[in-house]
Parts: sequence; structure tokens; C-alpha cells
Amino acid sequence: MTTVVPTSEEDPALAVVRFTSELAWADAGPEVAEQQVSRLCLEAQECMVMARWLDLSSLMLTSADLIFSNSKVSEKDLECIFTVICNLVSKSESPDDALEMAKLICGKVIQQPTDKPALRLKILFNLYNLLENTYSRFYVYMKALNLAVSGKVTEHVIPSFKKIDSFLKEWNLEVKDQRDLFLGISNVLRESKSSGKDAFKFLTKYLATFSGEDAYTMAEAKEEAVCTIIEFVRATHMFQCDLLDMPAVGQLEKDAKYALVYQLLKIFLTQRLDAYLEFQAANSALLKSYGLVHEDCIAKMRLMSLVDLASDGSGRIPYALIKDTLRINEDEVELWVVKAITAKLINCKMDQMTQFVLVSNCTERVFGQHQWLTLRVKLATWRGNIANTLNTIQANKVTEDGSQAMQGLMIR
Repeated sequence: MTTVVPTSEEDPALAVVRFTSELAWADAGPEVAEQQVSRLCLEAQECMVMARWLDLSSLMLTSADLIFSNSKVSEKDLECIFTVICNLVSKSESPDDALEMAKLICGKVIQQPTDKPALRLKILFNLYNLLENTYSRFYVYMKALNLAVSGKVTEHVIPSFKKIDSFLKEWNLEVKDQRDLFLGISNVLRESKSSGKDAFKFLTKYLATFSGEDAYTMAEAKEEAVCTIIEFVRATHMFQCDLLDMPAVGQLEKDAKYALVYQLLKIFLTQRLDAYLEFQAANSALLKSYGLVHEDCIAKMRLMSLVDLASDGSGRIPYALIKDTLRINEDEVELWVVKAITAKLINCKMDQMTQFVLVSNCTERVFGQHQWLTLRVKLATWRGNIANTLNTIQANKVTEDGSQAMQGLMIR
């Protein structure tokens, strides 16, 4: 956080008003300029005496556009000027006034996002650190996200995403604000193209906030639900998600415009390659309109189909079944099994003599209600087995102790 250190007897805020007003009225002539500068400085002094910090900040921001566009003002001077303006929020005793000041400052800073975007972003972060009210901080953070995308300086905000969980606890946001936050973060990540997986994660968090809303409210999530489905289908490194359990995604099933997109998701999560090929034959134009590459989809569906074969519970998959299901040549079977192992989708061994893949465990394509219940049953079984083992050990120990005691009595 930047600290203002006075270097003259004049108050820093008054010095900023004098400096900016002189720039603003420089072309009006000496007499007019002097008169206007004196008027603005007197008005600023009145605001300071009356502790009208909101009015003072508004006065100081009047010439903000001129300051940014003036080639005579260095970036160092710009930062110093806005540091003084931002520090006004710490003088106000009213959280509402501080928020209004933050809104005024943000409004000026983000007006020309492509002009000195990194500096503008730095000003917003300085403002954020000066604010005490949690909602005001959230407001400024959201403006910083939007500025980062518009100004193409997303690399400056991405590191802060690691702290989102702690931010959420601090800000204590309502559901609507959470949605704005998750959507804003996903937009930054999509713009930066740094991590499709992270962008998908925050899109999923956004969709998860829609649970029991009415149809009108749910409708606002349609476009993002479609985007999330396409991101999942396109991603070569993602093979599991819980999108089918989300109401925001489920609304697409009977939607006139997006029903086919929902069907595509269902194929990737619950069916095999033959279902995808049939869908593609009838809807190739749809896939192209969303930028999906047919060959990439086939490759992903082959791995998903192999996972589906591995999850049938038998633990043994014949090579011939893999060949037919994946629609590959016989000599490609082991290659695709190795791909699935490398992607950590299945844990298995290949028995070349018997032409079987022996599966020890595999990844679930969908982890929803049924999978949680199955896991609960397994945990209960393991817990019971451990309890029985401990009881057996305890019983054996009691028997052994009794035998030793009897032997002691016999020796005596």
C-alpha cells in the first residue's frame, strides 16, 4: 500500500487540486487561469474544513481524464496524484461515503482501459488496500477484473485467484455477487488463455450457485451453461464433471435452442463412441459452429468409452471388446490402454497371453448422487471390516493373556 509523505507545508490534497486545476486552465490565459485555480483551491479548503471528503474527491477527480491524457504528466506523478485521491477514503467515517468515493474513483480510472492499463490497475489495487468495508473491497476488485480484461493486463490479477477462498470468507457475499465474481474470474482466465481448466472450474462454481431459482432467474445462466459444456467437450485433459446434476445445465435438456448441446454432454458423460458418431453424423454443422474438432472429439470419446468398459465391475476387459467399442485396429488396443493409464483414467495390467485388460480401479466419468452413495457403502464396508479385524485381534489378545496366566499358575 502506498503511503503519502508530505514534502511541503501545503496539504497533499490541496496541492493536487492546485496542480490539476493549473493544467486544466493552462490555455485560458493567466488571468482566467489564476481566478479559476483560486476558486477551486478555496472550494477544496472548504470541503476539508467541513470534512466533506466525498465532495472533495469529486472535485479532485474532475480533471482526472486530462491528467491521464497529458503527456507532461509522468506515470510517477499520475500514481502520486491518485494515491492522494485514494487516501481520502480512509478519512471518511461513513462506510457509505467511502463506497461512493470508491465508485467515483473507479469510474474515472476505468474510463480508458487501454491507456496505461497496468498503472490504472495499480491505482485500483492501492484503493482496495485503503478500504476497510468488505463490500467496498469487493466492488473495487470486480472493477479491477473488468479493467484487466479490457486493458489486456490479465497477468496482473491472475495471481490473486489463489486467495479467492479467503476473499469469499472475508467479503461474505450474497449469491448474486458470488455469481458476478465467479463469472468475472472465468472471463479473465478465458481472455488470458492461461488455464482452461481453471476457467472451467470457476464457470462450474458460477453454475452451482443456481439451485432453487425460478425459471426466469435460471435463464440468465443458459449461455454460460452452454459455454461450460463446450469447454468440457473441447478439453483434452478433462474426463469427469458433475454438470449433469446442476439445475442450470439441466434446463437445457428441453430448451428449443440448446437441447442438442445438452444431448452432446450426456453422450460424453454416459455413453460410448458409437453414440457420439451417430450424433455427429446428424449434427456436424452444430459441432463446427462451436469450434469443436471431430477428430479431437473421437479421441476423447475413445478414452471415455474405455473408462466406461472398465467401470462395469468385472475387472476384466477382452481386447476384442475394446477393439469393437473404440472402433480401432487390433494392434491399436494396447496403445489406447496406455493412453488411458497415462491420463490416470484407469489402473490396470495387460495380459497379452489371454488378451485381457485386468482393471484394478478407474475414474468415474460422473460423480453425482449415485457415486456418493456407492462411496458411502464402500466406506461403511471398510469400517465394518476394520472393526471386525480389531475385535478379532482383541479377542486373540485376551485368549493369549489368559493362556499365559494359566501357564503361570501351573508352573507354581
